[in-house]
This record gives sequence, structure tokens and C-alpha cells, in this order.
Amino acid sequence: MRFSLRSLTWIFLLLFLAATALTGFGIYSTSIATIRSLVDERIAEVSLTAVPRPTGAEQNVRTGSRFDAVLIAQRLDALSRDRDTGDLGFSLTDMAGRHVAGNVRLSRMLPPGFSSVGVNDNIKGLTKGRALVRELPGGLRLTVTAETEPFNGYDRARARIYLIGFGSIIAVVLGGLVLFSRLVSRHITDMRTTVDRIIAGDMNERVPVTGDGSAFDQQADAFNRMLDRIQQLMEEIGNVSNDISHELRTPLTRLRGKLALLLSRVEEQEVMGAAVGGALEDADDLLAMFTAILRIAEIEGGERRRGFAPIDLAMLAGEVVAVMLPVAEESGHALLLEESGPLPISGDAQLLTQLLINLIENALRHTPPGTIVTIATSRFGERALMLIQDNGPGIAEDQRQKALRRFGRLQQGRSAGHGLGLPLAESIIRLHGGEMRLDDAAPGLTISMTLPTR
Repeated sequence: MRFSLRSLTWIFLLLFLAATALTGFGIYSTSIATIRSLVDERIAEVSLTAVPRPTGAEQNVRTGSRFDAVLIAQRLDALSRDRDTGDLGFSLTDMAGRHVAGNVRLSRMLPPGFSSVGVNDNIKGLTKGRALVRELPGGLRLTVTAETEPFNGYDRARARIYLIGFGSIIAVVLGGLVLFSRLVSRHITDMRTTVDRIIAGDMNERVPVTGDGSAFDQQADAFNRMLDRIQQLMEEIGNVSNDISHELRTPLTRLRGKLALLLSRVEEQEVMGAAVGGALEDADDLLAMFTAILRIAEIEGGERRRGFAPIDLAMLAGEVVAVMLPVAEESGHALLLEESGPLPISGDAQLLTQLLINLIENALRHTPPGTIVTIATSRFGERALMLIQDNGPGIAEDQRQKALRRFGRLQQGRSAGHGLGLPLAESIIRLHGGEMRLDDAAPGLTISMTLPTR
């Protein structure tokens, strides 16, 4: 069963009100019952001490006689004057209900045992209390009464205290709930407004961020980063048709021309062999470009993340440098490795190896002989840092963003490549939860990549 936010709010509110009301009623009832129990215990104890036991010559007198009543009356008088029991009420009556002794007179016959008395019983100074009636030998009845309120109207005052106290809690919760609802509603409205404007075509619209670091701010920031990524992908999708058309036109034109040449000059074997070789080269060039495009699509799909395993990035970099060192020496470049301690990460070793090989080949291809290419790995806070740096011509700052875009070639011609090397590398880094950026090495280019450590 699914509930809306409003339904959940009402359910919470009703449960809270019920729990608060039950808690307040329970505390109120328990306090009254506790006071009643303590008062009952007290008057029962005093009632026992109010009836003296006859001794000596008094034992020859019949129990319950006039002499017993005198002794009890004397005892009640003493208890009335005693500081500890002076607040209690005593009443000794005979079988007919006539008053014999005590400091109070009852307006009605109370039942034996414990009972409650109130203002209607006309007991002076008592508004609410408890009474204990004991049947004594000889037809006497002893009644002991006590207040359950320390002052008049205390029970009503106590009820007001509970109502005010628990009412304040309810008011605070209701106020907080209203404020929270308005806050949530405002943020949801901001997000909905942003979505509506984006649907209307404004891809630059973003959810407002206050900068206070709250959960709502973090959610808005994550939503905005998602929109940035979607906008980037949409821009790439918007350009991909033109870019692919532009990239394919030239090699396909050359391929058609060579095949046409073959058709017109079939008799010239040497020309035909050269033309076929060129056609195959162009076909291989097209296949390599489509392979790179499909590779990027596979990586951005995220399926390779399932095969992540523990990797030592520093060791992996050392192995790749050892493989690429002869290639660098053959092209007249110097390939250096700045070693660091173990750098454990979680990732795809095959993709990271391809990443390093592609970036090293890219550096060797686009820098003149004599250039020094350095690969370095280190720990940067809680992340792993990998740098590929050269002292070649570098990339102008206004061209670096273009270099990271698919088919974003900075040069034209056959040696310029397809403009897919750096986008492929960035896709691999992004798959591993990292970031890649291009910086000025003064001179040269620095490619810095950060990855989360394990």
C-alpha cells in the first residue's frame, strides 16, 4: 500500500495526538491514583492508632462501653492537636449515627471501608479527600478523613497544568510540522518549476541552492549535477550527427574515388594494388573510429562496473610504463615513472590499462621528439591521484574543453586522429567514480585524474 506525503503527514499527526493524549491522561490518572493510595495508607495507619487498647482495670470493663468511647475520644482529641495528624478529620458515632467525639461532623452515613468525600459532604476545610470507616465493638463507628489536595482547587490547577504542558507540546509539534511542510513544499515547488522550464526548452535552468549545506541543498546540488550531465550528453547527441557526417565524408569520398579508379584502370596491376591498399587503410580507419564510439557507449552504460576488483594503481602504472618504454624510445621520447607506495583502488584493470596506453600514445603522437612524458601516482587526501605530464606544446586553455568533446580534433588531417581518445579516457575515469581535467604544465600539458581509494 502506497501513501502520499499528505496522507503520511495526517497519519503521523493523528498518531502523535493520540499518543500525547493517552500519555497525558495516563500520567494524570496515575498521579491521582498514587496520591489516593498514599492517603489511604496514611488514614488506615492513623485509624489503628486512634483506638487504644484497654489495660489493667480497664480490661474488666465491657468492650465497646461508654468507658471505651471516652478513651477513644481522648485519643482523637490528642491526635487532632498533634502536628503530624492535625490535618486529619476524626468522627466517632454510635449505632444511631449520633456524633460522639471528633473534630468533624458528617452530613451522611459513609459506607464501611474506604470511600471518597468531597465538598458536598460539608466537611469544613475539605474540598476533596478520602475517608476510612471502621466498625468498632459496641456499635461505634470511627471515620478518619484526609485531604487529597494540598489546597483548594488543586485538582483543577493540576488538570490545567497538564493541559497547558501537553498542549504546548502539541502546539510546538504542529508548528514544526507546518514549517517543515512549507519548507518541503517550497523545495518541491522549486524543483518542479525547474523541471517545467527544462521541459519548455530552457536547458540552462537549475534548482536554487542556498549554500547552507542542508539535506535539501545537497539534494538540489545532486539534481543540478545530474542536469549538467544530461545537458552535456544532449549537446553531444546534438553534435554527433554532424560530427559523424563530417568525419565519414572525407574517408568515404576517398574510398569511392579509389574504387572508381580501380574500375577504370583494372588493367594496371600496380595502380590497382596501391589503390586497394589505400581503400583498405581507409576502411580500417572507419572501423577504428566506430570501434572507439562503441567502446565509449559500452563504458558509459556502466555494465563494466560489475567486474570491478581490487587493483594497485601504482603497480598497474609501472607495468604499463614498462610496456610502452620501447615505443617511446623508438619515437625519440623519454618516458619516466615517478614511483609511489601502494595505491589500492577498486576498478577494471583492462580498462585502466587501455586508459594509460591511450594517453601515453596520445602524448607521444602530439609532441615532438625529445619531449619528456612523466607518469606519476600518489595519494591525494582520500583519493588516488594519477598524472600524465609532458613538456611539449600543450593545449591552449580555450581548446581544452573541445579536446574532451567527442570528435573534438584540434588539428585537421590524417595524423590528427578522430578526436575520441580523450573522451574515451574520461569515460573510463567517470565509470570508476573519478574526475579528469586538463591543466597547463608550463610548458606542456598535465592530465590529472582522481579516483576513489579502496
